[in-house]
Amino acid sequence: MTISFTYWQEKDGSYLGHLNDYPDHWTQGESLDDLKEHLKDLFELFSGDPIPGIRKVGDLEVEVA
Repeated sequence: MTISFTYWQEKDGSYLGHLNDYPDHWTQGESLDDLKEHLKDLFELFSGDPIPGIRKVGDLEVEVA
């Protein structure tokens, strides 16, 4: 399974990022590998029972006439 995420490096060298399905919930790491571990933790947390107030991005398929 692959999970898309967005990340960037700050001026202090730390990494920030979020799972693309949950863009409101950022996490950080001292390195890119550390960030990935934190993102995996978020995925496990959000993949369990529904958590009220957690916004998620979805795709909608539409037909254009």
